Amino acid sequence: MKHNMITEPATTATRKLAKPAVYFLILLLSYYLGYLSALIKNPSYDHPTTTKVNTPPQAADVDHYQFQTQCAKPIPPELVRQTILTRIFNGSSPYNGFPQPHIEPFLRQKRIKGWGSTGLVFKNLIQKVKPKTIIEVGTFLGASAIHMAELTSQLGLQTQILCLDDFRGWPGLPGQFRDIKMINGDTMLLYQFMQNVVHVNATENIIFLPFSTGSTLERLCEWGVLADLIEVDAGHDFHSAWSDINRAYKLLRPGGVIFGHDYFTVADNRGVRRAVNMFARVNGLRVKADGQHWVLDSF
Repeated sequence: MKHNMITEPATTATRKLAKPAVYFLILLLSYYLGYLSALIKNPSYDHPTTTKVNTPPQAADVDHYQFQTQCAKPIPPELVRQTILTRIFNGSSPYNGFPQPHIEPFLRQKRIKGWGSTGLVFKNLIQKVKPKTIIEVGTFLGASAIHMAELTSQLGLQTQILCLDDFRGWPGLPGQFRDIKMINGDTMLLYQFMQNVVHVNATENIIFLPFSTGSTLERLCEWGVLADLIEVDAGHDFHSAWSDINRAYKLLRPGGVIFGHDYFTVADNRGVRRAVNMFARVNGLRVKADGQHWVLDSF
């Protein structure tokens, strides 16, 4: 009897302690099973304590960081315009005889539209660099190119501005800009850009290259056409921005500056900002901000 009285409280205490332990083991097992389920459904799932930041490129993906084209010997700035006219327009200005009678009815006298096209960054950089050649990657209707032409003229600079754009816009452009007509599946974007340049009497300072930015930047590199100031504001998805920035940076003369818009857009840590930050990190550069624009100096 005495033996039973001694062991019964101990058994009760053991049972009380066992219940929380069982609950804890069930909870731990549930968490572990959930973790395994996440790994099965998504092999790239990372444990919350795992951080992947500033990892160097591995051998398997190093090609993403290489743009190997060797640029030709730079031509003098005073030969840039004629080089473009000769290689692209058979030696004559594309503004000659513009606009043709069948185009004129579809154009407005002036339709200058852009985003961030007159920000202080343009004045700041032009005063700093005093560029003889500017390359603009992504032009649309020419608002920033025209603004840069005005700024360089005010400083007494003889600056040639090269505008790289295929002038096709994007899907949905005709619905968003109803006054920019579409004829037989092609927009009048190029012709309205030309009309804007003619309207402000900047045809001697602004020349356009109406092709994809990637192929055109490679050609400029092969022709030795370099610039003191380069604006990149074309495709805003990561891959387009990454390609344009890498190809454009090769065209910078010593002491030059490359910059672009949309560094602080609400949805952008996957597009422009990601591309700019990655390029700066890979090349050991520091990104500077000027309003909504990003700025990178040459090496």
